[in-house]
Amino acid sequence: MLQNWIFTEHFVGIHSVSNVASYQMHSYVRNSGATVAEAIRPLLSVRSSPALNFEILAECSASRARRCQLWLPHCSAGPVETPVFMPVGTQGAMKGISVAQLEALDCRILLGNTYHLGHRPGPDIIRTAGGLHSFMSWPRAILTDSGGFQMVSLSELSSVNEEGVHFTSPHNSTEMLLTPEESVGNLQAALGADVVMQLDHVVHVLTESSVMHDAMHRSIRWLDRGIKAHEPQKNNQNLFAITQGGLDPEMRKHCIEEMLKREGIAGFAIGGLSGGEAKSNFWRIVQLSCDLLPRDRPRYLMGVGFPVDLVVCIALGCDMFDCVYPTRTGRFGHALVPWGQLNLRQARYKSDFRPIDEECRCPTCTRPWSRAFIHASLSGRQVTASAAVSLHNLAYMLGLMQKVREAISTQTFPQFVRDFFARRCYMGREGEVRVEYEGFRPPSWAVDALAQVNIDIADIGLFTEEAFETELVDSKRAKHSRDQ
Repeated sequence: MLQNWIFTEHFVGIHSVSNVASYQMHSYVRNSGATVAEAIRPLLSVRSSPALNFEILAECSASRARRCQLWLPHCSAGPVETPVFMPVGTQGAMKGISVAQLEALDCRILLGNTYHLGHRPGPDIIRTAGGLHSFMSWPRAILTDSGGFQMVSLSELSSVNEEGVHFTSPHNSTEMLLTPEESVGNLQAALGADVVMQLDHVVHVLTESSVMHDAMHRSIRWLDRGIKAHEPQKNNQNLFAITQGGLDPEMRKHCIEEMLKREGIAGFAIGGLSGGEAKSNFWRIVQLSCDLLPRDRPRYLMGVGFPVDLVVCIALGCDMFDCVYPTRTGRFGHALVPWGQLNLRQARYKSDFRPIDEECRCPTCTRPWSRAFIHASLSGRQVTASAAVSLHNLAYMLGLMQKVREAISTQTFPQFVRDFFARRCYMGREGEVRVEYEGFRPPSWAVDALAQVNIDIADIGLFTEEAFETELVDSKRAKHSRDQ
């Protein structure tokens, strides 16, 4: 039990909230056998919308990291706890990974893509099926994006004006007009996700200032249209706003200030980043945004999925993340481990019979699939091997978030961050074999960013490559002595 949990004047009692999210809270408490006092002791509890109870469970005393939970309409397995990484099922399914496997990993929320689902199978079929949850047999929470990102990823097939975005389908060349009303009020309403995103005008993060300025203001106007379109669904779905403005602090500030004036917003996303900008600019915009966004709403950093990025941005105040990175890199045979990555396609693994990570408890590592078997299967283009690595990578990301949440709750998050970076710097080896690792020092941008929130990692990795090799020799000698 967390010693620093307290009730506050903001607490919304269970019996005073008559909505779907509150019903799920009732059900979880009843079915888990927990008492109300055991299940809910937040620092802050607010009804962000009729379909969301948002609670802050713990806050790091040094940084801006915090542990929260979201009670959403589909929370029968328990609330969505943050910081959270959301796997991406672009068309309602993940390549090579079943919903049963996701449930076994205790994944409580995933992301679907409105644009692609709008094309195939289309809103009519999904609406007839009873929504995306029923269509894909997923009983837990779903967040759907608005389709705005496709303005960048499918820029050659799209054009934008004040009305909306005109797309040409890459599948069959049919035309689609995606407006704020169509995205929020039709497509995402048909999908029935717990969290829906406004349609924003997305441009590349390095776009010239005048274009970025117009896109930012259009995103504000489109938010107003999205709020109106969301009105019929407000009791069942939560609308998140997406802040824009590129790398310009003044644009970001203006956008956030304007969006904060609107009512009916359950949470806020930081959009338009992670597009190739320098990390020194990236983290400063994240910090600025978190400083300006309200404490009593979730903060969602879109499209960010590198483990180092997540740990730093959690320290800066972000709650939610999504990215295709863990599964996409897994399909290419790259396994995420605490000390970096293993490229299992490399010949060094052809006779390595250990699991990917001996400390990992995922199905791939406990079965176990050896590195040698995965290497051979990848070489033979076996899709099962790619799926096994992707599953491991998701388990790593979800496990990392769980460790972060525990560290925040126990007020050990700063030390957790130091240990996280130290292992990536020092532990880039396995026995006598030197493998991929992040480097001898934490990245300078991470050092600078964390220093802003009172976490010092500047002294980690202060040694030369020669000293690193000496450490390997000493480690080898110590192992030899133990074996005698």
